[in-house]
Order: sequence, then C-alpha cells, then structure tokens
Amino acid sequence: MYKLLSLKFGVCNKIIVSKAYPLLYTHTRKMSSFDKLFSKIDELKPTFINRLAKAVEIPAVSSDESLRPMVVKKAEFLLEQLEANGFTDIQRKELGTQPPPVNDENLQLPPVILSRYGNDPAKKTVLVYGHYDVQPASIEDGWESEPFKLVINEEKQLLRARGATDDTGPLTGWINVIQAHREAGIELPVNLITCFEGMEESGSLGLDALIAREATQYFKDVDAVCISDNYWLGAKKPCLTYGLRGCNYYQITINGPAADLHSGIFGGVIAEPMIDLVQVMGTLADSKGNILIKGIEEMVAPITDKESKSYDNIDFSLEDIEAASGSKTSLYQKKEDILMHRWRYPSLSIHGVEGAFSGQGAKTVIPAKVSGKFSIRTVPDIDSDKLTNLVVEHCNKAFKNLGSPNTCVAELIHDGNYWLSDPYNSSFSAAAKATKAVYGVEPDLTREGGSIPITLTFQDELKTSVMLLPMGRGDDGAHSINEKLDISNFMKGMKLMAAYLHYYAESPEK
Repeated sequence: MYKLLSLKFGVCNKIIVSKAYPLLYTHTRKMSSFDKLFSKIDELKPTFINRLAKAVEIPAVSSDESLRPMVVKKAEFLLEQLEANGFTDIQRKELGTQPPPVNDENLQLPPVILSRYGNDPAKKTVLVYGHYDVQPASIEDGWESEPFKLVINEEKQLLRARGATDDTGPLTGWINVIQAHREAGIELPVNLITCFEGMEESGSLGLDALIAREATQYFKDVDAVCISDNYWLGAKKPCLTYGLRGCNYYQITINGPAADLHSGIFGGVIAEPMIDLVQVMGTLADSKGNILIKGIEEMVAPITDKESKSYDNIDFSLEDIEAASGSKTSLYQKKEDILMHRWRYPSLSIHGVEGAFSGQGAKTVIPAKVSGKFSIRTVPDIDSDKLTNLVVEHCNKAFKNLGSPNTCVAELIHDGNYWLSDPYNSSFSAAAKATKAVYGVEPDLTREGGSIPITLTFQDELKTSVMLLPMGRGDDGAHSINEKLDISNFMKGMKLMAAYLHYYAESPEK
C-alpha cells in the first residue's frame, strides 16, 4: 500500500502518515537526502544575495509611467540571469500598448518572460510564476534607507529593500534553485517553466490574454503551477495558501472649473471638486470597517460549520496582527474574527487622491479636477460585474444628493477574481512534505486577504492545480515602508522550493 520514495541523490527510510493530509504518503526523509543540495544553497548565499541586490536596485515601478523604462530594464536583467543559468527557449513576450487611463497613449506594457529548464516528456512539468515589478517607494515616505538599494542588516538578520519579499526575492529564488542544482551536480526532477511578468502591481494587464494564447502552446504540458508571491500568516510558522481574495479597483473623478483656481478669489464662490469628492468617498465605508454600499453583503457566501472550525488550530493571535501593523489598531480582538475579516469577508480601502495638492508647505489652490482611488477586496460569491454596478450606482446617488454643479464619474480601473483551491491535492501534499523537511513542522493551511488575480487564470486556462508557496513572513511589510525579507526565510525558502520540486516529482498523481 505504501511505497518508499527515492531521490537520485539519496534514499528515504521512514514512513509517516500525516494527520493534516489524509492522503497516505512517505513523509520524512533522512536529512542526508537533501544535504548536498541544501549545502550548496548555503554555499551560494553570497551569490544569491548579490543577485537580489542587483535586481532590487532597478526601480521597476509599473504604476509610474515615467519609470516604465526601468521595468523593462529589470526584465532584461532577468533574461540575462536565465540565460546564464542554463534556461532554454527563453522568450520575451511583448504585450502591446497599455490601455487607458494613461498619460502616454503609446505607453508599452513590459514584457512577460518565458523560459524552460528541462524538456523531458517522462518528467512532470511545473510552471513557476513571479512578478518583477514593485510598488512605489521613496525615502521621503519614511524608509530607514534608500528603498532601491539592498541593505543587509546583520544584527537583525534581514534584507531590506523594495521588492525584497514582494516579489523579487522569491522570483530570483527560483533561478537560484536551478543554479544550486547545476553546481551540485543534481538533476532537476521536473521540467520547469518560468512565467515572469512586470505588471502585477498594476493589475497584470495583458497577462490573462497571453496565458489563454499559450495554454495550448508554451504551457501545454504544465502539470502544476506554483506561485511564491504571498507570505506566512504570522512571523513564526510556515503555511500553505489555498485561497485569495480578489480585488476590484475603482476611481471617482470630480470635474469642476476649467483650471486650478486661487482660493482667495474663488473660495466660497465656485463648487470645489475636492469638497465633493471627500463627501462622496465618505459614504463608502465607516471607521469600523463596514462597507456602506448596499447589496454587497448579500453576495457573500455564508460561513459553514466546517469552515468555522478550521480556524481553531491556526497559529495566530492578536499580538501577531499588532506586530505586523506596528500598532494596536485592530478592529477585532479574537483570532477567528481577525482571520475571517482578512480572508473570507470583503473589505473597502481608500488609497488616495490624484490631482490635489499633497506636498509640503501651504498651497491655497482649488484643484479643478480630482480623482479618488479605492478598492474592494472580493470573496466568494461576489460577482465582479454586479459589484461594479452597485459601486457606480452608489457613487452616482451620493453625488446627486450633494446638488453640486460639478460632474462625477465613477469607474472600474481593473479587477481580479477571488481564488480557492484544494489544499489536499498532490501539489499541496508535496509542499507540506517539503515544509516538514525544511522547517520541521506541518504548515498551517491558510487563505489570504491579498490578491493575485492571475492565480485563477492559470487554474482555468491550464486546467490544472495552482499552489501558493510563501517565502516571506507576515511582518515583511510588502507595499509598506522598510519592506524586508529575513535572511533565514530567503535561504530556507529556496530549500523549500527545491524540496517541493523533488517531492512533487515523486507524487503518484498530478
């Protein structure tokens, strides 16, 4: 009934049945099975950190049109790294012109980088996805150091830079895993395909269509998809993620006078767009986190008894969310309430205003046009089109109630659906064994509040499973100031990636 697993560079001699995974499998290898590979990863630590340092120095901010050349430059850097480490069939897929709203009508989308390592029909094929673009960052935002220069903090044993954990560190980790195999003289047990994009932080524009086109071409033999673009739930225990919230991003634009005006001359005389915008956006949510748009709550799937009980054994606490946020501002005190509102309930966040004065000092201008940005994190069973109709209807009604002579347009900028998977399939089981081999513990099975819209696209278009394998911790500060990646997570994360590939290669099914 059971079978012993073997590696081409080691043996397995212990059988354990995991209670967390009802599938029966051989769970624990002698660590000597991985010693050679793991030792090589440790030996190459300076090389891997240097590769990350070079990558994060390129300010690949996809949302800033002026930095688009830097996004392309980072793509070119990755092309060089892939070629240098033996990847083949490397393709730079151009996605064409970026659709509106844009300032430059001819703005080109950054390329998607496809490549292969191995093409053996007898082996399983794993596609690994990552994104090389990053969120905006400036030292003026409150960073302790220049965000686009890697800081190695030996005292705290961490790497600090924009992109360190989201997602440049994990992305380069896959390249590093291949280099470690090559230099250790260990055959990779699977065929590996990379899909690296440069627009994830801006809605993955163009990638859905590319995946659909390549589903029967470049990606036709893919057995599983692995994404390392998420994080541990907390800062102590590794996890595997089987669900994500979606994200609908909206914009409310208020148009008023033909040009910016002097408040001393026109204040109190004309209808000010900024005042209208503040009032409309104030109707979206309250300070307790409740969404005030009617009809959204009714779309949310009710919680089941089985789901409710699944939160009991997850290693998380109020202290964890306070540590991650650096504050005592949680809206909830119980672990279950925190996790449910992070994972399985929708949320609305207001992100900023475009067109208004935001610099230092005092400027008494009345802006002629302002745009408020907000997003809604979606969950089962929220329908994106129905949600957008509710949002637009709500904003139009709120603006109409003001009786303003200005004009208001509420619109969807981009959306990405939620995703759920089976945490007990062969890919997740392989990842659980890899986690046990590297960290010595069974991983928590978690959902996540963030969004990776392309996850569902891979699942649907390739008709295969997708698994999220996090490298970083919940307190890494992705999208925030002083983004970091613990050195131990960087090193063990690569060992986890490598072990996952070996365990998945030996799984009895796809």
